[in-house]
Amino acid sequence: MKRVLTILLGGLILAGGGAALAGDPAEGRKVANMCRTCHGIDGFAQIPIAPHIGGEPEEYLEAQLMAFKTGARQHEMMSVVTAGLSAQQISDVAAWYASHRAVASLPEGVSPEDAPEACVSCHGVDGISVLLDAPNLAGEVNIYIDTQLKAFRTGKRQHEIMSEVASELTNEEIRALADWYANVTLEIEQSQ
Repeated sequence: MKRVLTILLGGLILAGGGAALAGDPAEGRKVANMCRTCHGIDGFAQIPIAPHIGGEPEEYLEAQLMAFKTGARQHEMMSVVTAGLSAQQISDVAAWYASHRAVASLPEGVSPEDAPEACVSCHGVDGISVLLDAPNLAGEVNIYIDTQLKAFRTGKRQHEIMSEVASELTNEEIRALADWYANVTLEIEQSQ
């Protein structure tokens, strides 16, 4: 099945380099070898400034990688890495990481009712995304979540929902949200 990867950017639709086949996880594992230093081969981040990406929705991963490739999203490392990837390789590596399963559990004694109300409808009580275009937050280092929320708040990162949500948050509220998800235990089950 052929498809053209598209990303909606401020009213413009950009094609991701022509027709690409659906992502192939086996081929994506080969691409993931260059991702493993930061994100791990299974998607469990090896360094605190990198997010866990194993078990993320494939659509989310593909969209973020294409945003880095097209310049819609900027990052000193990811912009360089994705510049050298074809649309097919991006589809493949997204399929590889999405083929894993992210499992989260709240700390003992923590009530799901105490989860951050502003976050649960997209990111779930335990930080496992309930939407295809939202990332998992379970087990992320609090400074990573804190940094991303502040980037949305200042406009460094833009998203139709997150920019608005973050604009209303104080530094203390951001830290509380970050701490909630950082305290969730994350396990990534490797695909077969």
